[in-house]
Amino acid sequence: MMLIKTLFRAIGLVLVVSCTVIAQNKIKVDVCIYGGTSAGVIAAYTAQKLGKTALLIEPGKHLGGMSSGGLGFTDIGNKYAITGLARDFYRRVGNHYGKFEQWTFEPHVAEDIFKGYVARGKFKVLYESRVKDVRKEGNRITAIVLENAANPGLPNTIIEAKMFMDCGYEGDLMAKAGVQYAVGREANADFDETINGVQVHEGHQFPGGIDPYKTLGKPESGLLWGISNATLAPIGSGDKSVQAYNYRICLSTNPANQVAITKPQGYDSTRYELLLRLFAATPQKRTLNDYFIVSRMPNQKTDINNRGGFSTDMIGANHDYPEATYARRDAIVRAHEDYTKGLLYFYGHDSRVPAELRTEMLKYGYPKDEYTDHGNWSPQLYVREARRMVGSYVMHQANCQGKVVVQDGVGMAAYTMDSHNCQRVVANGMVKNEGNVEVGGFGPYPIAYGSIVPKPEHCGNLFVPVCLSATHIAYGSIRMEPVFMVLAQSSAVAAVMAIDGKTDIQAIDVAKLQQQLKTNPLADGTIMDVLVDNDDAASITKRGSWTSEAKGGYGPSFLRLDATSSAPESTVRFVPDIPKQGVYTAYAYFPKVTGLSSQTLVTVNDGKNKKEIVVKSSDIIVEGQTSGEWVSLGDYTLAKGKNASAEISTRGANGVVVADAIIFLPARVNK
Repeated sequence: MMLIKTLFRAIGLVLVVSCTVIAQNKIKVDVCIYGGTSAGVIAAYTAQKLGKTALLIEPGKHLGGMSSGGLGFTDIGNKYAITGLARDFYRRVGNHYGKFEQWTFEPHVAEDIFKGYVARGKFKVLYESRVKDVRKEGNRITAIVLENAANPGLPNTIIEAKMFMDCGYEGDLMAKAGVQYAVGREANADFDETINGVQVHEGHQFPGGIDPYKTLGKPESGLLWGISNATLAPIGSGDKSVQAYNYRICLSTNPANQVAITKPQGYDSTRYELLLRLFAATPQKRTLNDYFIVSRMPNQKTDINNRGGFSTDMIGANHDYPEATYARRDAIVRAHEDYTKGLLYFYGHDSRVPAELRTEMLKYGYPKDEYTDHGNWSPQLYVREARRMVGSYVMHQANCQGKVVVQDGVGMAAYTMDSHNCQRVVANGMVKNEGNVEVGGFGPYPIAYGSIVPKPEHCGNLFVPVCLSATHIAYGSIRMEPVFMVLAQSSAVAAVMAIDGKTDIQAIDVAKLQQQLKTNPLADGTIMDVLVDNDDAASITKRGSWTSEAKGGYGPSFLRLDATSSAPESTVRFVPDIPKQGVYTAYAYFPKVTGLSSQTLVTVNDGKNKKEIVVKSSDIIVEGQTSGEWVSLGDYTLAKGKNASAEISTRGANGVVVADAIIFLPARVNK
């Protein structure tokens, strides 16, 4: 009898322990965000700051996605389009480097800033957790089931939430929730586009005459590595091809901060035979920047991207990635890593590589202080495009070019319609890359709220701000890290509105959402800044013959005047509406222009006193992909209202004077 009682006690103990484990593995929150990308971090921070409990789920071990994964050369056109917490991120980057804003940065700096949002937001992050299943009732997700990415045999975790958000690059949560999506390229006819589908352009292309066969002129010898045997389809036709992935490569030229680039395991030099033929066909190109886009980052580091016919893009190797199993994706990621590391080693050590290129490559090494838990190599493959939701509205080419302007905009995009190559094929007996498109020339444009929410019948409580609803070619313009952050913040604000209104996300008042994004850009009730742009007619006063220039400035336009010291003085006065008395730092924006005056006079009036500041053109250092640079005009104590001003003058100028934008930034602790 004693034995039986002991046995029952043991069974009871096991049951109690089991129930405890199950209870520990069920989490309830208001907003569940899947994907610890830059967008995911901003979304969770926003929801938490607005009074809702947020949980961020990251399948890997790191935060920030591509923003901390090597993409330090921020891709965006007009920075004016980037608002709210996304802009706050780049100002925090600037603060790290002793500047107002900065759009180029080291990977670890970005990740530290994202961790700072977690700490200030006080939300929880579940690492190494990936979606296994989605539970729905009607058109609403009730819970998602997560498995441990490192050890799927461990107990699952169930997340119950009122609102969900997919901020991953792959759209896995969206797909498992039964939301409609697309993979590949639409035909031009589908959305009345002209640059979607199959495209053969000159950009990132091979010159004519490069033989694709292992033995020159002999098709029977087989194709060189990396060339597909697919037949080139008609131009503009749709297919399932996916634009190429690569790594944005962070290397160091500082010998004290280098790990040598050594031969990777499984190295196969035959993968780069086509590159040797490219070298032979382009003897005039003998620098690494001829074959890579080498962008300089702080502290002697790089963000290296694809350039030309054969580079870091592993063209055609990713077509099944968007819908692949986790195991298959891991294999694709490893293949890209092996290819890229092999390419770097090839450049530095294969005797057939031109000596100039070998010598230059040997100056580089992996950065000793980056990715320290991942062999000094980025853990984030650049998944440029995977699934794309087919949502309540599909952004398309006409939206990008301003021919169709949505009224429910919740963010702006400002980048060229850009697609990397999708295939490498044989055309007329020559090797050709197919899929590259780079078409710009348009200004910032709004992104529809309807493009970040599914159709109502598919799901009423899931936002998709990363794998959003857009055609392949429109997605190529929208798919920029700062834009993802903007759309994620918009999604989080809308999620809070839907929770408070007890409604599906498609039914919220978008006008109120837009207003809240404008009046509470940092999601914490504080003043972000007071901007006065030259296009704010009610806030500027012009004297003189200023002309407006539509491109290259901050915002829609900037003013310029070709001046000499003997010409009559012309001025542009900017008058801010200061919302609260306090100390503000004033900044003036200077676009890059030819013939800029060696000095520009700016007079700041704090309402009581005037201060003249001479800005020297030699002090305006423009870095990264940006139209200009902010220059500090000093700190001022300003009263509430329109008592202050900043005036740009041509007095003393000896060239072009520009008047673009003035920002008054409230002094605050970097909290």
